[in-house]
Amino acid sequence: MKRILSLTLVLIGIAQTHCMAQRNFSDSETTKLVLLGTGNPNPSPEQSGCALALVVNETSYIVDFGPGLIRKAASLTPRYGGTMEALKIHKLNIAFLTHLHSDHTIGYPDLIFTPWVMGRDVPLTVYGPTGTASMTDHILEAYREDINYRVYGAEPTNDKGWRVDCHEFDKEGEIYRDSNITVEAFPVTHGTWPNAWGFRFTTPDKVIVISGDCKPSQKVAEYAKGADILVHEVYSKAGFDTKPEAWKIYHSEHHTSTLELAEIASQARPGKVVLYHILYWGHSEHDLLEEIRSGYEGEVIVGQDLDIF
Repeated sequence: MKRILSLTLVLIGIAQTHCMAQRNFSDSETTKLVLLGTGNPNPSPEQSGCALALVVNETSYIVDFGPGLIRKAASLTPRYGGTMEALKIHKLNIAFLTHLHSDHTIGYPDLIFTPWVMGRDVPLTVYGPTGTASMTDHILEAYREDINYRVYGAEPTNDKGWRVDCHEFDKEGEIYRDSNITVEAFPVTHGTWPNAWGFRFTTPDKVIVISGDCKPSQKVAEYAKGADILVHEVYSKAGFDTKPEAWKIYHSEHHTSTLELAEIASQARPGKVVLYHILYWGHSEHDLLEEIRSGYEGEVIVGQDLDIF
């Protein structure tokens, strides 16, 4: 009896933890933004790598492919106790990539192959900057034996879902449109990385802007002007001040501090600012918010994995 009671308490605790991990801020039945990963290259157990999903009229659109994105998406589906039909793994068919850094692309093979194994029977459509096609070709070649075995072996699978319909872009402006969504790409500065981009998504009832990885950018402020949500990367300024000089030089050229983000938000005045790709450096969510509030009075939310907006 004691063992049964203990097991019951453990299961209740797991269920409570799962529920607490999902914070739903959404006010729309049409458009939802899901944070599948809010982390960075540091392997934080609490943060999967950078990955987002927009769900519009029950169609999903993935943005960036950080490690863990497939399992985080799966956790929100009915199969694993969630409610989001659009994130069923075999339905992950359209994706966008801000840049090719490893923490944004390590999950790319997972996005190609796991939905196929789970039944996707159409090619994955991907829009990414110059270099995406080469990366895609090399991933497919690396998994050639796996593809051949699944297609020509005993496994009942199809010969379409592993394929990738890849579209590269290198100019600012509209890169994709369907009945649910219009996607615009705009260049951002991420050190000397030659092809780093942010995105503006316009749906029937929302405008959502995603910074990607970047130092403070006037393009972000321009495209986020009056947006409903600005999702922006950030690092703690107080943590930055403790870094060695070499790392200060690096981060100041590649990323955006809390104080700098406050200036951007003050120019753009979005409905809310959501933080992701967060570098805490020993500081708390409260510390980040206090730093931003010193220069910006609008709504700011420190993003957590599985948040829904």
